[in-house]
Amino acid sequence: MGKKNSKNLSIIDRELKIEGSISSTGKLIIKGQVTGTIEGDVVIIAEDGRVNSSATKVSSLTIGGKFQGEVTATKELIILATGTCAGKVECKDLIVENGGILNAEVSCKTSSTLSAENNSKTFGNHKLKEGKQIEL
Repeated sequence: MGKKNSKNLSIIDRELKIEGSISSTGKLIIKGQVTGTIEGDVVIIAEDGRVNSSATKVSSLTIGGKFQGEVTATKELIILATGTCAGKVECKDLIVENGGILNAEVSCKTSSTLSAENNSKTFGNHKLKEGKQIEL
C-alpha cells in the first residue's frame, strides 16, 4: 500500500454543479460548475468549466474555462488561450497563453534555496528588489 496512486482521475462533468469542499488526489478535471474550496494535486478546468473558489490549494492548476477566487499552486498555474482567471494568485511558475486572460493579484514565489545576497537583481542599470511588483 505505501505509495499513493498518482494515476487517479476524477471528472466533474458538464451537467454537474457542486457546492462545498473538494479534496482529490491525482488528476481532477472540471467540466461543470464548482463553488467552494478545492484541495488536490493536478486540477484542470476545461473550456466549459466554471470555478468560484475562496480557497484553492493545488500543485498544478490549468485553466481553460473560468476561475474566480483565490488559488495557491505550489508548482504551476497555466492559463490556456480559452481561460480566464480573476482574483488572487500565488504560484511558483505562471504561464499565460496568447488569448488567455489574467485579471488577478499575482505573487510568484521562487525556490527557497536562493541566498540572501541574491535577493536583488540587476536589470539594465536598474536594481530590482525581490518582492517588488510590476504594475501594468
